[in-house]
Amino acid sequence: MNLLEAIEGEEYIIKGIVTDDEELESFLFSLGCYSGEPITVVSRVRGGCVVSIKDGRYNIDTDLAKAISI
Repeated sequence: MNLLEAIEGEEYIIKGIVTDDEELESFLFSLGCYSGEPITVVSRVRGGCVVSIKDGRYNIDTDLAKAISI
């Protein structure tokens, strides 16, 4: 299951990042998005969603959301 299928307001644990793009993977890692970390979809917006990771909120597009396996 990826982040696009997540229910708003429910906390999930990241299982992994599914991408061949190393730059994308390192960007997500810099946000604190890596295996074992809790993540919550706060809301859905056009073209993506707002997520809460650690103490921050980030607006991510659909390509990033598809790469995050929960």
